[in-house]
This record gives sequence, C-alpha cells and structure tokens, in this order.
Amino acid sequence: MTRFVKSPKEVASGLLLIALAAFFAWQAMELPMGRAIRMGPGYFPMILAGLLAFLGLVVLLSGLTVPADPDDNGIRFRNWPWQALALVTLAVVIFGLGIRPLGLGPSMGLAVFISALASQRFHIVTGLISAAVMVAFSWAVFIKGLGLPLPMLGPWLGGY
Repeated sequence: MTRFVKSPKEVASGLLLIALAAFFAWQAMELPMGRAIRMGPGYFPMILAGLLAFLGLVVLLSGLTVPADPDDNGIRFRNWPWQALALVTLAVVIFGLGIRPLGLGPSMGLAVFISALASQRFHIVTGLISAAVMVAFSWAVFIKGLGLPLPMLGPWLGGY
C-alpha cells in the first residue's frame, strides 16, 4: 500500500497551525475590518491569521509525498515533547496575564525564562541572560522607540 505521509510531524504541525489560524480568524470576525486604505481593528489580525494558515498549508504539504518510509508507523503522540510544549504555552499565558499587574519587564522576563526551560540544553545563566536581553530589547523597542504607554513595573510591584 502506498502512503502519502512523508513526515507525520510536519503534517500534524501544519494541521495545528491551520486550526490556530481558523480560531484566530473566527475571533477577529467580530471586529470591524475596514479596508486596506483605512484599516479597522480586525484587519491586521485577519491578515495574520491568513498568513498563519498559508504557512500551515506549506508545512502540511511539505509533509506529504509518495511513497513514505515503510518502517514509519505514523504520528506517535507519546514521542512529542509535551513538557516543552506545555512550558512554552505557559510562558505565553503568563506574559498575557502578567503584563497589566506586573508590567512589561517582569512579565517579559518570566515568559522568556520559562520558555528557555523548554530547551534540552537549558542552563540557568543562559536563561537569565536571555531574559535580561529581551527585557532590555522590549523596553528599547516598545517604550522608547514606539512610545507605547507600557509601564516597566506594574501596580503589583509598585509601578504606575
């Protein structure tokens, strides 16, 4: 029997990206779109969702071919790096929930450090340096460069 899946991981990743794009597009549908010349608040998220879906389709199609390795048994979920996936997801959630009460600096530092924990080659010094560099970079770009009104320290830490 001929198989059409060359890389089950790529197919699963492509499907996950397409599903995420569909979710974000569904969420952005409630926002006014506007036009390219006068964009509404839903325009940019919809464009990003379309790009994410396109990239997911590219990843999905790159995992399909004929014939596949006969020794490969398909997607094995037990071999996925579940701990790393959970840590990166936790980092994004902590950043999203912590940006208002903690401020940009601590929430960015925590998010970068927690996502660094997902690496198999994690070292605490490298994680701390990465967090410090990203906090400094985000301060320079978002607060100084773009002038966004984001506090470095939130009200929980004595900011504002």
